[in-house]
Amino acid sequence: MSHSRRKQLVFTVKDRCRVCYTCVRECPVKAIRIVNGQAEVINERCIGCGNCTIVCSQGAKIFLQTDDDLKTLLKQEQKVAAIIAPSFPAEFTEMDDYKKFVGMVRRLGFSLVCEVAFGADLVAAKYKELHHELADYGSISSDCPAIVFYIEHYHPQLVGDLAKVVSPMVAMTRIVKEKYGNDTKVVFIGPCIAKKAESDEVDEAITFKELRTLFEENNITPENVNPTDFDPPHGGKGAIFPVSRGLLQTAGISEDILNENVIVASGRVNFREAIREFENEKENKHHLELLCCRGCIVGPGMSKRGSRYSRRANVSNYVRKRLQDIDMDEWKRNVEKFSKLDFSQQHETRDRRMSVPGEEEISKVLKSIGKFEIKDHLNCGSCGYDTCREHAIAIIQGLAEDEMCLPYSIEKLHKSISDLNISNESLASTRQALKQSEKLASMGQLSAGIAHELNNPLGVITMYSNILKDEASEDDPVREDLELIVEQAARCKKIVGGLLNFARKNQVNLVPTNIIDFVKQSIASIIKPENITIYSESKIVDPMANIDNDQMMQVLTNLEKNAVEAMPDGGQIQITITGDKENVSITVTDEGTGISKENMEHIFTPFFTTKGTGKGTGLGLPLVYGIVKMHQGQIEVKSNADNQAGKTGTTFKVTFPRGSAGY
Repeated sequence: MSHSRRKQLVFTVKDRCRVCYTCVRECPVKAIRIVNGQAEVINERCIGCGNCTIVCSQGAKIFLQTDDDLKTLLKQEQKVAAIIAPSFPAEFTEMDDYKKFVGMVRRLGFSLVCEVAFGADLVAAKYKELHHELADYGSISSDCPAIVFYIEHYHPQLVGDLAKVVSPMVAMTRIVKEKYGNDTKVVFIGPCIAKKAESDEVDEAITFKELRTLFEENNITPENVNPTDFDPPHGGKGAIFPVSRGLLQTAGISEDILNENVIVASGRVNFREAIREFENEKENKHHLELLCCRGCIVGPGMSKRGSRYSRRANVSNYVRKRLQDIDMDEWKRNVEKFSKLDFSQQHETRDRRMSVPGEEEISKVLKSIGKFEIKDHLNCGSCGYDTCREHAIAIIQGLAEDEMCLPYSIEKLHKSISDLNISNESLASTRQALKQSEKLASMGQLSAGIAHELNNPLGVITMYSNILKDEASEDDPVREDLELIVEQAARCKKIVGGLLNFARKNQVNLVPTNIIDFVKQSIASIIKPENITIYSESKIVDPMANIDNDQMMQVLTNLEKNAVEAMPDGGQIQITITGDKENVSITVTDEGTGISKENMEHIFTPFFTTKGTGKGTGLGLPLVYGIVKMHQGQIEVKSNADNQAGKTGTTFKVTFPRGSAGY
């Protein structure tokens, strides 16, 4: 049966797939598509090598199970022959006598149990003839179905170079039908998944893993069966076929580079390199003996037990013992008899290659995953592809995703973490601002009530104390007391005025203003000691913005006065103007003593002040905060009061929109 018409050979158990891309890395033809991090096998591209089922540590890749079809076949009233791959000694190492294994297979209900090794003997002879016929042209072995599928699908121009010789499995199938009748059903049992899709001539194919399952289900053990030998014809040296170079040894072909032009390659990387070199050779091509696996003794249908070398030794020991016991005369008669059968086969071109995208498209995808220059091409292979370029091509072909690139994903993760940290800081700042706004709103209501209640009695006290002071003579001792009353009443009135300004929800009167000139005006209105220098710097292109001049002047002068008072030993105050199309920012930075961490969260709280008694009311910064908010702006504070942590000082940054949106 052609592979293109066969049911899918390999499947993904999505619940087990863990985004490791190991299957992508191990697939020689990249027949795996990644969708939302899940690896899906593309049946049309798959060559059935089974590498993905071997390397998947999570058991997410499984192959087609046909043991149920075999059970149905065995229940029918017809002759069924099992043909056993010569790699069985590498799998069933626990049995000290191969005849027990044959008895166990027969116990399942098979009428005949034959060994594929005899088919391998005849195939090896055909290869030897072909080797000499095509000495100057070269050829590619065709006994591994995964290799045949690979040539047909991905190097169709080399189909004519495939040896037109059937595999040992198909050869043994033809031999069984010739000897035991065409109505005999044939079931192949071996280590290979691709065998399930190799030929219509074989009725069913199961793996050694499936055979073990059948033994367990039927409680068949070496102890409860009668040991029997294989049914004839018996195999000879062909039993060495499953190991690397087994075909050459069986055919008696030397690998001596001085006398022969044979290249042996096995494994997903080596066999592809050999084919590429063969394709590029113009003259004196080599003969290739290729295996998709590293020998059939480590095929995907084998259990995961024992090392490759111990398995090879088991096969060698079995062959050595068999050759000692074999009736060579009978073997030669059978070889002569069945060599007359037709062991030829024709191969078909089934091109599965995908078109390669253009350089511009590839470059665009590479840039999208952070590969702007050659030095960005790490070619780390974490995505499952050998190079970044191959990964980009796979993305375009719909086989891969951007996130498969580990360095790119790590960079994205770092950026996401950074953005998240910024968002968290912004959220914390917003939460603090909301908390402050709620606090100020409550304080504003309280302040408004107190101010209104105190304003009238303060007015009466001020008025009558002034009247009494005017009526008192200059030398009257009461006059000094009256002056103190007038002074303190005025101070109380000023505090009440501050409370009213803080509590009042004034509407701002926006007018177009040149911010550079406005800042210079605010500096000119400040009285400062000679040891303090104030200078401004403008980094803004358009200095115009709509603000309430009177209220915003209160903001700047308050911040500038605080900066002056924070530097008793002198220093510099820098005012910087920046902005963009939407906003303007004014930053006031001093070199003063700074604000301690414990006081930072209270600086906008009414009546909170660190100044001495009589030197501050604690209403300046709350008033600044309220005005900035009425301008739909933001105020930020950074300060350091610890000499060991660096230079001390405080920076206030006021940002407000240029326009009058919202008013």
